[in-house]
Amino acid sequence: MNITLGVLGIAVAMASAAVGVFMVIARRTARVQLCAWLVLGGATLSVFAMERALITRDFSVSYVAENGSHATPALFNVATLWAALEGSILLWAFILAGYLVLVAVKFRRQMHDPLVGWAMGVLFCVCCFFFVLMFNWPNLDLAQPFRRVDVPAGFEGPGPNPLLQNHWLMAVHPPMLYLGYVGFTVPFAFAVAALATGRLGEGWLLETRRWTLFAWAFLTAGIILGAWWSWDVLGWGGYWGWDPVENASLLPWLTGTAYLHSVMVQERRGMLRVWNLSLVCATFSLTILGTFLTRSGLVDSVHAFSADAVGPALLVFFALVVVVTVGLIAWRGDQLRSVGQIDSALSREASFLANNLLFGVFAFVVLLGTVFPLIVEAVDGNRISVGTPFFDRMTMPVGLLLLFLMAVAPVLPWRKTTTEKLAERLMWPGWAAAAALLIALLMGARGLAPLLAFMLAGFAGAAALRQLALAARRQGWRGLVGRTNGGMVVHLGVVVVAVALAASNSYLHRSEFSVAPGEVAYANGHEIAYVGTQNRVFDNKITTEALVLVDGEAVRPGVSRFNNGAVVRTPGTKSSPIRDIQVAVLDLPETPGEPVGLRVTVQPLTLWLWIGGAIMLVGAVLSVFPGRRRAPTQPVSAALPGIPLRNSSGDAVTRLDTSDTSDTSVPNPKVPNSQIKVG
Repeated sequence: MNITLGVLGIAVAMASAAVGVFMVIARRTARVQLCAWLVLGGATLSVFAMERALITRDFSVSYVAENGSHATPALFNVATLWAALEGSILLWAFILAGYLVLVAVKFRRQMHDPLVGWAMGVLFCVCCFFFVLMFNWPNLDLAQPFRRVDVPAGFEGPGPNPLLQNHWLMAVHPPMLYLGYVGFTVPFAFAVAALATGRLGEGWLLETRRWTLFAWAFLTAGIILGAWWSWDVLGWGGYWGWDPVENASLLPWLTGTAYLHSVMVQERRGMLRVWNLSLVCATFSLTILGTFLTRSGLVDSVHAFSADAVGPALLVFFALVVVVTVGLIAWRGDQLRSVGQIDSALSREASFLANNLLFGVFAFVVLLGTVFPLIVEAVDGNRISVGTPFFDRMTMPVGLLLLFLMAVAPVLPWRKTTTEKLAERLMWPGWAAAAALLIALLMGARGLAPLLAFMLAGFAGAAALRQLALAARRQGWRGLVGRTNGGMVVHLGVVVVAVALAASNSYLHRSEFSVAPGEVAYANGHEIAYVGTQNRVFDNKITTEALVLVDGEAVRPGVSRFNNGAVVRTPGTKSSPIRDIQVAVLDLPETPGEPVGLRVTVQPLTLWLWIGGAIMLVGAVLSVFPGRRRAPTQPVSAALPGIPLRNSSGDAVTRLDTSDTSDTSVPNPKVPNSQIKVG
């Protein structure tokens, strides 16, 4: 029953996506939306069938036999859907089908527009690829979740990876990450549509800005939650290890962040058209590359899944995307020439360009360190590793420069300014930077890199607060919403994260020792007292917890032995706004009364990583809402064609049809929305 429903759902979704492509080509717009709903319906049926199989422990389904178990707790049993290769591909396709329907509904009245039609066609093609991966092809096993297997009577199943069933974030982190990954398909589809139709003005940017922002916000949440999970579960005293799969999620975040900045330059000045299209296409390509790294079995990672055929299929798809998008950009090269230019180095567009170059360097360094070992192994068979020191040494200067630009860019006007005006606007942020440096020194901070980070964080944070204060004074509470002001809130979150990163990495203290019951040890001035151990029995594991008093407060690190024989160590953490103290068990006593081996990690300001991430998400939400409407003002490049009118918050007041780039007329704000074309 479950296999039949699952295969039927995949077949319906795959066929509907293929038919949708032909409906777009034939311009049967009424059928396009129906095809989108059928794709979502098929995907939903397949997800329902898989969840039903997991909940009922239907071991005739290969995926359940390989990853399910009667002993798996209910929450993790549901989350097993994305705990392994085939299920994660199914979740990916399901989310993609959801985005497909949202686009179809949002643009239902513009479905006749070639730009929207091409975008829908690209979305259908991407959907079709992922459902082809999962279909039960004879003699070809790519990522088939609904293969039938025979299991002996009384079969229990191994359950998911033990690391994936001992923390509730397993139910939240992967879906958030996938919502971000998959969400970038929408702006990519519109970028390809703009290249295919020649509608290369700013219209497609306006239509996809919020889609990109939502995808970026989900990816940000996924990365922050993943770091929290790593800190709270793995017990190695860290939250980011430059793991290849961690890097795979960071890469599209970097290029997506660069795009969100540079798109404002194109909207305002008609510049960076090639750069923005390249960033959108690169971001989507990097999500496919990240999927390949995670699911090809090429990298050793706690996140990675082992697979055979699906890896080459994803690599071919990645190469196809790169070749097609690069070819389209080259084909339209003459039409993509910027109609504006940078007038002065002291201008907002110049700072955004520098910002983008730094994000590009950051992404290149991370990509190089991630794929270089794979390239070396493919060429000569030698296995090498690129460790944390390389990434820290190469990315730290870029991060510091980005903090500096975060302070300078918001106070710069478009086109140009004077050094006197810039100095006046940066006076208070400069004093804040000096104060931050002095406070850090008084609190005992030492070292050039962390002191620079604290100083630049004070500089950037004060600049963002200055902008928000000015906006609030002019506009009241609406001074906190809109793209510009919401972006300042995001900047505040980034500043908080930067301070937490600098403090927790630079002043980490780790101690390892053995301590007997009743004895007291000291770690970086903190009293560690071991009381004893106790066993807790669960359906899927037996956990031995050590009761440890940290400055008199109880924490319970433990060692869990799962039914499949795996051993997982879980730390106990005493958290506060000043510092986190994490205790992990290294060696359990064989008999009561013997010493226990402990590792104690003391890291300052770790809690602020999660607080800073939350502030970033709040800022992203505030950026979605339009700011206070003012009378439309012409951009500084008013004579340039295809540039929409803007209000003071940077939001479009109306849209200009850029299909004819010779049209330089000023659009009438009173034109009804039904008469405004997309693009």
